[in-house]
Parts: sequence; structure tokens; C-alpha cells
Amino acid sequence: MNAPSMFPSVFMPRPLDSHKGTFGTLAIIGGSQGMSGAIVLASTAAVYTGCGKVWAGFHQKTLPMPIIAQHPEIMLACAHELLIREDISAWVTGCGLGLDEDAVIVLEKVLSKSMNAPLLLDADALTLLSQRPQLSTLAQQHSHLILTPHPTEAARLLGISTADIQADRHSAVKAIAQKYQATVVLKGHHSLVYAFDNDTLYTNHSGNPGLATAGSGDVLSGVIGALCAQGIDNWQATCAGVWLHGAAADYLASQIGGEIGLLSSELPHAVRYIRNRAIQQRK
Repeated sequence: MNAPSMFPSVFMPRPLDSHKGTFGTLAIIGGSQGMSGAIVLASTAAVYTGCGKVWAGFHQKTLPMPIIAQHPEIMLACAHELLIREDISAWVTGCGLGLDEDAVIVLEKVLSKSMNAPLLLDADALTLLSQRPQLSTLAQQHSHLILTPHPTEAARLLGISTADIQADRHSAVKAIAQKYQATVVLKGHHSLVYAFDNDTLYTNHSGNPGLATAGSGDVLSGVIGALCAQGIDNWQATCAGVWLHGAAADYLASQIGGEIGLLSSELPHAVRYIRNRAIQQRK
């Protein structure tokens, strides 16, 4: 069975009476000084995946730019401003967040603020979870948590070596999910998704080595976060997001004649195409 058939909520036509509120509001917090591109990539991916509204919340004292010139649809705020909003459907945190004490404070506030909404943690947020017991405890209390570690981040979360993770990836993804009672993506060749609440393992077969490039993980976070904001359950959103991310890379590789030089900023356009094509094919 192919992925569009497995995750029907992601690949269905939109109602004719839709409006932007129908498809949720996503808040993405990260982008510390010098890492603004991470949150721009994640936010761009989110709008191309069909989210109704997207906020990019920069972990900086002032905005690094007044507008994202290529994508003025994305709304900008500093992280502390975004954290007081009450209209957020789903949250993504960690893309370029940083590891300083201010980042710890921001992550603690996000974990507390988002308890009743889907929350995806990636990159620096995962490292902070492994370093700060109080953050780990908060994360374990979250009922809508998604974690997206690569093997080294997974090793930190479990207190073992990267080699141990790679030696038994199935056990590793389940152990992290059980520790945090979360849905977990263990990234890599044939990424694994495991959900604690339904005891289900999904092995992804889309994607290629072109994804081994800076910012690819940020794009994945934006794709999954956008699907969650659209009201799709964590399991379908996460599995379909991983598949879309890989399928986008496969499509781009077919267009450029190979996998070398694929840019993360090219992925969102391909994600949009793949999702729409899959919907048309299912009609």
C-alpha cells in the first residue's frame, strides 16, 4: 500500500467552503542569532504544505528582518511575543534555537504553553531535553509530543552511543517514544516513525542522499508541523510528512539528473507538488 492510501487525512481534497482558519495556525520558534535561516526554511515549508497561517518566532531580541521577501505570507515575531498568543493550533520548536540559558527558558515556556496542542521538538530542543532534567520532565507530561531526532540526538536522549542507536534502530525509536510517551521519527536511511499511543511502527522508503544537506531537517519540521496545524492527527501527520519530505527529494533528483547539490530551499515547492498530485490521483 502506498503512503497516500495509508494516510488518507493528508491526501483528500479541500472543502469548497474552506478559509484560512480551516487549516490552522502554526507557530515555529527558533532562529537564534546567526541561525535565522533555519526558521525561515521551516516556515516556508509550512506554507507550501498548506497551513492556513504561519508565524516565525525568532529567538532574538529584535527581528533580523522586517519581512521574508520571498514569502511575505509568513508572519514574523520575536519568540517572547509569539509565546503570549492564544490562537496557535500547533507548535514547532528547536530549529536554530541555540543552547544558551535563554533558549532553556524559551523551551520551558513552549512546553508549558502548548500542553493542549501538538508540539514538535527538533534539533537544539532535543539537545536541551537531553541536558536539562527539568525540560525532560515537562516533555514527558506533554500529551501531543512529536520528536524528530537524527541518530546522534537520539543517542543523547537515551544516554547511549550513536553506534548503539544505529545497531538497533527499531529498539531505539521505541525506547525514545516510551520514555517521552511521544510520536518519534528516527531520521536516516529508511527513517522510522513509532507512536507510543498506538504501538505502531512505520518504515519510510522515500528519499535519497540528496537530503544530506543543511536545512533538510528544518524543512521536515515545517512539513509535519503544518499538517498537525491542519487538524491531522499526530500519527498521520508525522508519517505522511516524512514520506512527503522524501518523495520531494526523489522528485527533485529526477528533475536535476541526480542527488548532488539538492538544496533544502527547493524541497517545499516539491512537497506542494507531490501532495497535490497525490490528491488528484486519489480522486
